[in-house]
Amino acid sequence: MARSVDVVGDRWSLLIVRDALDGTRRFSEFQRSLGVAKNILSDRLRRLVEAGILASQPASDGTAYEEYVLTPRGESLFPLVVALRQWGERHLFARGERHSVLVEKESGKPVALMGLHASDGRELSPGETVVRKVASTPAHDAPGGAGVRPRRR
Repeated sequence: MARSVDVVGDRWSLLIVRDALDGTRRFSEFQRSLGVAKNILSDRLRRLVEAGILASQPASDGTAYEEYVLTPRGESLFPLVVALRQWGERHLFARGERHSVLVEKESGKPVALMGLHASDGRELSPGETVVRKVASTPAHDAPGGAGVRPRRR
């Protein structure tokens, strides 16, 4: 978990990923949406590109601008963003307070609450799980491929 937090655990990185999942692509769009200082935004975008979460590419409209697009690794953060959103919707808004809700495009219905399920489908509580160490694998065999690097200190 510590390695994950090192990459996406600060406020701005997660909000950038959230906005990218919503279709934001340009530096100016991220800045306008987030209200973050340009130097901080530039740093976080650079870090997300280095981590393989975003890719920088020429603008799709042929202008001299760059666009930032999610990589498959970045798109795989979708469940994390949804889990944080749903937790916030349940615990951080006063009863009746206006807020946004994630809905399915096709049906317009709210996305079902996420939960952790056992292999037999029943919902798990924290007390029903345990963390176990697994055997080391070479970086090229690890999930995520050769881009997995040892943690820097």
